[in-house]
Amino acid sequence: MEWLSWFDARDYEFARQVLQRGTAALYCLAFLSTLNQFPALLGERGLLPVPDFLGVVRRMGRPTLFRWRYSDRLLRAVCIFGLAVSALLVLGLPQTGPPWLPMIAFLALWFLYMSIVNVGQTFYGFGWEVLLLEAGFTVAFLGSDQTPPPATILVLVVWLVFRLEFGAGMIKMRGGREWRDLTAMFYHHETQPMPGPLSRQAHLLPRPLHKVEVLGNHFAQLVVPFFLFAPQPVAGIAAGIIILTQLWLVGSGNFAWLNWAAIILAFAAVSDPVAHAVFPFIPLEWHSGATTPVWWLVVVLAVTLLLLVFSYRPLLNLFSREQLMNASFNRWRLVNAYGAFGTVTKQRIEVVVEGTSDEDPDSPDEAWLEYGFKGKPGDVRRMPRQWAPYHLRLDWMMWFLPLRTVHEEWLYRFLDKLLTADPPTLRLLGHDPFDGGRPRWVRVQTYLYRFANRAEFRATGERWVRVPLYEAIPPMSLDSRRRLPWQ
Repeated sequence: MEWLSWFDARDYEFARQVLQRGTAALYCLAFLSTLNQFPALLGERGLLPVPDFLGVVRRMGRPTLFRWRYSDRLLRAVCIFGLAVSALLVLGLPQTGPPWLPMIAFLALWFLYMSIVNVGQTFYGFGWEVLLLEAGFTVAFLGSDQTPPPATILVLVVWLVFRLEFGAGMIKMRGGREWRDLTAMFYHHETQPMPGPLSRQAHLLPRPLHKVEVLGNHFAQLVVPFFLFAPQPVAGIAAGIIILTQLWLVGSGNFAWLNWAAIILAFAAVSDPVAHAVFPFIPLEWHSGATTPVWWLVVVLAVTLLLLVFSYRPLLNLFSREQLMNASFNRWRLVNAYGAFGTVTKQRIEVVVEGTSDEDPDSPDEAWLEYGFKGKPGDVRRMPRQWAPYHLRLDWMMWFLPLRTVHEEWLYRFLDKLLTADPPTLRLLGHDPFDGGRPRWVRVQTYLYRFANRAEFRATGERWVRVPLYEAIPPMSLDSRRRLPWQ
């Protein structure tokens, strides 16, 4: 019907394919990460057990499937089901049916993952968790191959990208002085939570180039997002700039699926003609004969209205002096506030966990062996690996300890698990110096880390230079567990 022409975005079929399949791929990674790590971190015998959390929080303010009962078996079933559904969406099978079919599939992913996030406590307190939830809910209403992409949903996805980018830019301008004097990148590549294989080379770039990096970041986050709402091809060019800057972040760090989510969502502003101009193999005509049923129009407009109502507080937050970062304003985790790195850490302090089999931990001849993590820096010779978009939650939380306090309940529980050589906990690590055996004592040391310059690397082969700082937690044994603050 001609009167629906304003609603049908027929030139955005490629964008829909990227949004649906890309978002589903991120859900696949999120459920896989949860399946591999959640039981050891938050399971029945985890570091912060969900049953204990639910016992204390008698009235959950946010919805979760685990409100009445949690078990590791149920958690694994949820993850396997989520993996299966997201895999089908990546293949595009539900999209071949009526529009309600991919809608139900994405809403199932959204609710199941929200159930996990809402009991995930500190291990699920990252901004990209709620970003994935909002993205999954929104793309659920992009329809199927039997209908044209709805324009209002594409605009809402662009609005999400705008909040993600502009919110991060405003956080930086209101944050540390290093963003305003253009020195932030003097430190960031070295002190970011989990450096990647190219982070050291990025850090060693000349300082004038680091200032160009900051200027480019400000341009991409504070100027470019407004052009996402412009007519084509300007909107497509703006999306391309965001995609390129996010690819640089992908190559220079490990931020789970944050950067990949931004890349995928930015395609909402890329029309088929713009995509075809860049990649000629992308067709210009997709399902030109598809029509929009009236019932689907009503559903999409109702959801559009709901998300616009939810947008009021996030919009005010963007321009507030008390801007919140990575915050939700409703119990459904929809239309959230985003942002990252309002301040940049100037020095890298690493928390190092060690164990020994000696009977006397104070003996001058004791041999302390270091536990190795999969992603966070430890061995000074090891090149950092590229883990993103996979999320190593324990490694990330170890980075936060020096910024807050090492005396976290979960860290003491972690040390306790090492003393008992708990197999699920050991599987979270990259290297167990005791090969599954029990140490007599464990302790926590801190070191100052910095990247080796080129001359130092040539002389020693070490990528990091580290200096001992202080003993953060003195030696503990199984017999001394009564001193733990959570017991």
